[in-house]
Amino acid sequence: MSHKPRVLTIDDLESYANAHLPKFARDYFNGGALDSITLRANRAAYARHWIRPRVLRDVANLNLSARAFPDGHSLPFPLCVAPAAMQKMAHPEGEAATARACGAYGTVMGLSSFSMTGLEEVKREADGTRAKAGLEGGSECVLQMYLFENRSVSEGLIWRAEAAGYKAIVLTVDTPYFGRRLTEIRNEFRVPPHLRMANFDASLGVKTGSELRTEELAKTNPSNSSAKLESGQPPNKNDPSMTWNVISYLRTVTKLPIWLKGILSVEDAELAVEYGVDAIIVSNHGGRQLDCAPPTLEVLPGIAKVINGRIPVHFDGGVRRGSDIFKALCLGADMVWIGRPALWAIAYDGENGLKLALSILEDEFRSCMGLAGCSNVKQLGPEYLMPAHPDILSKL
Repeated sequence: MSHKPRVLTIDDLESYANAHLPKFARDYFNGGALDSITLRANRAAYARHWIRPRVLRDVANLNLSARAFPDGHSLPFPLCVAPAAMQKMAHPEGEAATARACGAYGTVMGLSSFSMTGLEEVKREADGTRAKAGLEGGSECVLQMYLFENRSVSEGLIWRAEAAGYKAIVLTVDTPYFGRRLTEIRNEFRVPPHLRMANFDASLGVKTGSELRTEELAKTNPSNSSAKLESGQPPNKNDPSMTWNVISYLRTVTKLPIWLKGILSVEDAELAVEYGVDAIIVSNHGGRQLDCAPPTLEVLPGIAKVINGRIPVHFDGGVRRGSDIFKALCLGADMVWIGRPALWAIAYDGENGLKLALSILEDEFRSCMGLAGCSNVKQLGPEYLMPAHPDILSKL
């Protein structure tokens, strides 16, 4: 029986995953676009903010809880697990392991359209472990998706997610084209032959487009034709002609809340509100799309200011510490998401690895809250931060 090293931090999980994952998988998960400037900048941004603690405050009882949905469950702390593709390259159970960990921990799981486990199975796994953990109600899962040129493929995914009990559709809007990721090009990356994209796998009886709808729905949407998919293969390319009118189109397809993932400017944040989006995720795709795009922590305050509480502002990008969560919340985020840390965690020990990662981040966040003199996440604001002097940073 192999002995796994002791893990105390997210960095420990990263080190383990980098040492044990095959090179093609490690490079796929960790790589950024071109020179990876944005990838590195996401992490570096946190060091530019010192925490400004207050003392002699009653922090005996800390309330870290938050909600991803106004009428949703109370989460242990304001952290969710972001969608990430092809998780069976990290662990044989892939997205099922992630779902079980999220269900047991009581947090939200984002599922990638390019999952290697079907979206219905993911929801069942999350629901099952939530029930075993004694938590009331079903799990809160959201489906991340792209709008494909073949609309019926996207519609089929949405309808399946709605039928399975997903809580929102997360439309990724920063991918009219995929970023140029040099590690994948050099490795001539291909999906391993023994794995497949489960949400597009016709051999598993997956239905798409109007096949999934009842005859009544088919009559109201006669243009929705079934998509012909090769077994286990992803669909045709993303639609680069997509504009803000996509929101009104999606409203004709689903009643689920629509979140936009990939907002980096105050102008687009304002447009998201104008077009009736239910939430936004401030994200640069983990540095995998447009290199030299700004780090998410730098644009967060301006976006939060223009949103001004009208819709929830979610955030991802480079989170590795509980103090990173604290800083993002102080700068205007309502909810924070982790991506690569979850992949490293399941690479370490599947479901248990991710529960460990979540507990590490919760413990660090709890400690940060108490030491900063904060007893409730609702208290957090920019007054708890101050800029770090560049001269000091250069010597660290």
